[in-house]
Amino acid sequence: MCECTHFIFFLQKLWYNLCIMEQILFIDKPKGITSYDVIRVLKRKLKVKKIGHAGTLDPQATGLLIVGIGKATKKLKDFMELPKTYYMEVLLGKRTETGDLDGAVIEQKEVHTIDEKQLKKVIEDLEGEIELPVPIYSAVKHKGIPLYKYARKGIKIEGKVRRVRIFYLKLIEVLKDPQQIILKMEMKCSKGTYARSLGEELGRRLAIPTTLKEVRRLRIGEFDIAQAQTLE
Repeated sequence: MCECTHFIFFLQKLWYNLCIMEQILFIDKPKGITSYDVIRVLKRKLKVKKIGHAGTLDPQATGLLIVGIGKATKKLKDFMELPKTYYMEVLLGKRTETGDLDGAVIEQKEVHTIDEKQLKKVIEDLEGEIELPVPIYSAVKHKGIPLYKYARKGIKIEGKVRRVRIFYLKLIEVLKDPQQIILKMEMKCSKGTYARSLGEELGRRLAIPTTLKEVRRLRIGEFDIAQAQTLE
């Protein structure tokens, strides 16, 4: 191999390394792993040290996770400020300690029908600026320690509440069968909004126990899940 070819390979490798060291990645996070698990996989795969993400997704949530590498990690705070859009499935008749199907059931009720006129009114009332509780099983910190660590030890912490903005909440479909009713919905919201909390608040206003069955982040600002690559 001639020196010229060696030099070309050197430049290609250098260019590749520079691209890897300073870039933004769009990842479609799979179900069952944490957002930090995604970072661990990418760190090992790409052999980089400085890497982070813009906005945590729950282990059971899927969808768009924006990852920054190298100097691009400085840009992540800008992505965190952007509104988020989620697809959600809200299960009626069950409430859990975590707000999703991962948690133990703490309230259950058979729900065979739903007043769709009342449902429409509740959905309309949830749009705009509202206060929502922060789930006790979340990474939000109290005295430097994530709330979920207190919850796992059975330590009760006074509930935290956040004022958030729901830009829109759309009902896509009401799925009914003899066993359950599921509301398929789409929500665009400000940063810091927990889909689990919104699902539970919907239930409180309907006087029906609810829990989040599925959640998928579709967009962060104008960045769409269609731009994301799977984690392989």
